[in-house]
Formats: sequence, C-alpha cells, structure tokens
Amino acid sequence: MTLADLAGKTVLLNLWATWCAPCRAEMPALDALQKEKGSAAFQVVAVNVDAGDDVKPKKFLADTGVHTLGYYRDSTMTLFNDLKTRGLALGLPVTMLIDGEGCLIAHMNGPAEWAGPDAKRLVETALGS
Repeated sequence: MTLADLAGKTVLLNLWATWCAPCRAEMPALDALQKEKGSAAFQVVAVNVDAGDDVKPKKFLADTGVHTLGYYRDSTMTLFNDLKTRGLALGLPVTMLIDGEGCLIAHMNGPAEWAGPDAKRLVETALGS
C-alpha cells in the first residue's frame, strides 16, 4: 500500500514498534481516534516497523486493546529510514498528518494523546470541519 491508495483522504500516519515504550501508551489513543473520527475522509494508518514476522506486533496490538486500526507493517524499516533521511523522523513514534492531496500538513516525533480534544481539533481542522 502507498499513500496514493489513500488519495482524497486525510491520513494520520504513525510509525511504531513493539520495543517502543511510548508506542505502547500511544496505540490505544490512536485506536480510539480511528474509532471516533475514521471515515471516508479520514483514516489513522499505524505502521509497525519491527523486523521479523507478524507474531509479536499482532500480540502487542491485542495486549494494548487495539481493535479498530488496520494492520500495516514495514519490516524492512524502509519507510522509517526514508523519513529519517528527510529529517522527519528522529525516533519512534513518529506521526505525520497528510492531506487528501498527499501534502504533509504536520509531523511530530514522540508520543501524543491522540484521543484527546487537541488531537480531535487538529483532525477536524485538517478536514475543514
């Protein structure tokens, strides 16, 4: 899958790993944001960047109560390394807000309370609501 597959949709793209302690706290909030705000116009896409197979990441999601997010992986870390080369990723988690035309609106390194009122206002503003 590429961002082109999500053309026309505002996307909150998050990269995470099972060994990332802040990711453990953040994933349930991303799941809640997708559950509340996910639509034909908006989607949270959380991409796991662990090496290896799917067992550990899927267990991590189950253990943290994540049920709404789709399951996406880049076990090669190519996406993370590309973002790092561009100066957009310093570590994990890293999150980017991308508009329906594929333009980067905002990005941040580190965890956030994605189910909180500030995050919801950010999404609503990006959607023009």
